Amino acid sequence: MALLIQTASADDWPYWRGRELNGISREKNWSTAWPKEGPKQLWKASVGIGFSSVAVSQGRLFTLGNRNETDTVYAFDAESGKELWKHSYSCALDPIYYEGGPGSTPTVDGEKVYTLSKRGHVFCFDAATGKIAWQENLIEELHAGKPRWGFAGSPLVIEDRVILNIGGAGTALDKKTGRVIWSSDTNATGYATPIPYMSANERRLAIFSGKSLVSVRVKDGKEQWRFPWQERWDLNAADPLLIGDKLFVSTFGRGCALLRLTPSGPSVLWENKNLANHFNCGVHLDGFIYGVHGNTDEPDKDLRCIDVSTGEVKWKQSGFGLGSLMAADGKLIVLSDRGELVVAPASPSGFKPIARAQVLGGKCWTTPVLANGRIYCRNAEGTLVGLDVRR
Repeated sequence: MALLIQTASADDWPYWRGRELNGISREKNWSTAWPKEGPKQLWKASVGIGFSSVAVSQGRLFTLGNRNETDTVYAFDAESGKELWKHSYSCALDPIYYEGGPGSTPTVDGEKVYTLSKRGHVFCFDAATGKIAWQENLIEELHAGKPRWGFAGSPLVIEDRVILNIGGAGTALDKKTGRVIWSSDTNATGYATPIPYMSANERRLAIFSGKSLVSVRVKDGKEQWRFPWQERWDLNAADPLLIGDKLFVSTFGRGCALLRLTPSGPSVLWENKNLANHFNCGVHLDGFIYGVHGNTDEPDKDLRCIDVSTGEVKWKQSGFGLGSLMAADGKLIVLSDRGELVVAPASPSGFKPIARAQVLGGKCWTTPVLANGRIYCRNAEGTLVGLDVRR
C-alpha cells in the first residue's frame, strides 16, 4: 500500500493485518504437507495474558502481554524464539468478562517499533535494542476517554506520523518525537485500527468510534463525514475492510454492510446480518469475504463466506467458535478458539481443509501470522508458539 513505508522484505509481517492491512500475506513458499502430528514446533514462549498478535520484521518478532498488572513488550528472534529484549511498565489487566491484557499489536516502521497499551501508554522503541526513543500517556495528556475494554487498535504509521484510535476520531503523533500533531474530541472510541484510503486526491482515514464510522484527513484530522454504526455495547472492534472504492463493515449485534466511498460520505450498497464479526476482521479474496460470525453471548458461531456484490452467504462452517483467520497464496489459515490450526483453499464452493493440527490449548482469539515460512499462534494466557511450515 503506497500510504505505508515499505521497509520490510516481502515475507515479513510488520503490522497488524500485514503489509497491505488486509490480512493477506504475499508469501507463497510455505507448505501444507504437514506430518500427522502437525507442523514442527520451533519454539514456545510465555508472554503473559493478552490478545496482542505479532509483528515480524528483519528477523525479529514483537508482541505484548500482561502479568501482575504489568504490561511487557517482548522482542524475540523470529527463528529461534530467543528473547532479544523486553520492556515492562505498570498497566491494569482489566479482565471485564474476559481475561484482559493488551489487545493491540506492535507496529514496525524501519528501525523503530511502536506499541499502545489499553490504558493509552504509547512507546517508540529502537527495534534492535529496545531503547526507548519516546513515550507518552495519552489519557493523561489528552484527557481522552477510555473505552470500556481499553484501547485495542494498533498503531498505524503513515509518512511522518503515528495514527492511533484514541479520541472520538483519532489522534496523530509525530513518529520521531511523540508530539501530538492533531487530536479529536475526548469521547471514548471503538476498538479497531484506523484504515487509510484515498479520496478527492488526499489521504484519509476510516476510523471506528463507538457509535460511528468516521472519515478524517491524515494531514490535519479534520472530519470529512460520519456514518452512524452502532450496537448496544458500542463495540466496533473489527477493522473496516477496504475493497477498492468500497468499505465492508461488520459488528456483532448490528450485522454488516458494504459502503461505496465518495468524498462527501458513503452510500449503502447493501446491509444485512449475514456476517457479524465480534472482534476479528475477515479477508477479501476474488469477490468473496471470509470471516467468523457470532459473539460470546450466543451459541451460533461459525466461519462464513459471503458474496461481496450481494451479501449472500455462500457457505457456513461450524467448529471454529470465535476463531480468527488470515490468508496466503489463495488459502485460508484459520485458528479455532480452541487452538486448532486449519488450512483450506479460499473458495465460495465450500470449505475443504487440506491441513489441520491442534497446536495450542486454552482460549485462542488472536489472529495467527504466517511470516518467512513460520506460523505464529498464541492463546489468551500468553503461550506463543512458532511453527515451521517451510517447504
